[in-house]
Amino acid sequence: MLGEYPIEGRRAADIAASIERAVGSGTLQPGHLLPPIRELAARLEVNPNTVAAAYRVLRDRGVIETAGRRGSRVRPAPATTGHHLRVEVPEGVRDVSSGNPDPALLPPLAPAFAAAAARQDDAPVLYGHAAVDEELERRARAALDADGVPASPLAVVSGSLDGIERVLAAHLKPGDTVAVEDPGWGRTLDLVPALGLRLAPVRVDDDGPLPDDVARALDAGARALIVTDRAQNPTGAALSAPRARTLRTVLRDHPDTLLVEDDHGHGIVGLPLHPLAGATRHWAFVRSAAKAYGPDLRLAVLTGDETTTDRVRGRQRLGPGWVSLLLQRAVVRLWDDDGFDVRAVAAAYDRRRRALTDALAERGVTAHGRSGLNVWVPVPDETAAVARLLHAGWAVAPGAGYRLGAPPGIRITVSTLPEHEAPALADAVASALAPGPARTYV
Repeated sequence: MLGEYPIEGRRAADIAASIERAVGSGTLQPGHLLPPIRELAARLEVNPNTVAAAYRVLRDRGVIETAGRRGSRVRPAPATTGHHLRVEVPEGVRDVSSGNPDPALLPPLAPAFAAAAARQDDAPVLYGHAAVDEELERRARAALDADGVPASPLAVVSGSLDGIERVLAAHLKPGDTVAVEDPGWGRTLDLVPALGLRLAPVRVDDDGPLPDDVARALDAGARALIVTDRAQNPTGAALSAPRARTLRTVLRDHPDTLLVEDDHGHGIVGLPLHPLAGATRHWAFVRSAAKAYGPDLRLAVLTGDETTTDRVRGRQRLGPGWVSLLLQRAVVRLWDDDGFDVRAVAAAYDRRRRALTDALAERGVTAHGRSGLNVWVPVPDETAAVARLLHAGWAVAPGAGYRLGAPPGIRITVSTLPEHEAPALADAVASALAPGPARTYV
């Protein structure tokens, strides 16, 4: 079952470390079935409880997943080195798989950092300085107020996923269940099990998570819910006002749910925000600067109820301490840049996305992309669709990394797709899917 790889160890910690080394080196590949507990125990001449404890450690660390009598396998994206979801793009093939913003629509960073650095030179930031820049806090709070996010304490974290991880860790314990969008952001689907938490998939349509699915997940014991407000990855869903009202009603029946909202699409989406924040006792709202101003700006503003924000800031003080004030002040400078119009950027992405979805619709291909950088196309067979499109000169992302129980699909990133090229890509997609019928992801 494991070929020539020798799992070693007499203690649970040693057995777990042996397996994790094999996963990290690539000797044990994602999806590899591990030996049954009693079989491995007999091979190592240890008590089965020792092997069970080792597997439990690996499961809690996000390296393996267990499925009762179906056994334990290495996770598709194990929380160890060497495994990342990426698409290999051959030379001469157009890359519409990356999920990145268009570099041409990002602002220049040098002037903002030069101005921030000059301020640091005049008054260097030292230990004990306030963790949040005063101007950034004022500006971020004003924007959140305008969008209807409740007035609450504020923290700065290193991007959306860092904020989500800190909030989950602040409230949950291994074994707790988190309701997540399906299809949903692949990194979130990997992060939750890596924290030792369980996933409860919630289906998504163009207006966001389906309320009945959310209610079922919470009724079944899910302790947390993660929602993407706009530019949902990979489907482009955005919470509509009616959907937000319905979800608030569902959440009022589950007031102890930890609600986490991700607004990573802020600045690249023209649609209004319809937040759920405040619908439960404990909640967090995370807004990232990465999509509008650059992925290397690892900065997001986080607000939430007092307990949640206090726990995030307290744990942050014990680790990194704070997010660089130089970075915070550079972001404020970017917000002040009169030469950079985020509304024009959002409009450009909207035009590119609509050009592709309209072209696909004209060819009878179902596609979803209400907001953001991506379009989701349901397909009968991901492997075949990806291979055919690659042969036609287009690299798209297979949907497997973004879904749990949802039907197959492919993700197409439109950020660098000129509108005049949309028909050619739509022709290639239609050809790749023929003669299979279109399928919905709900």
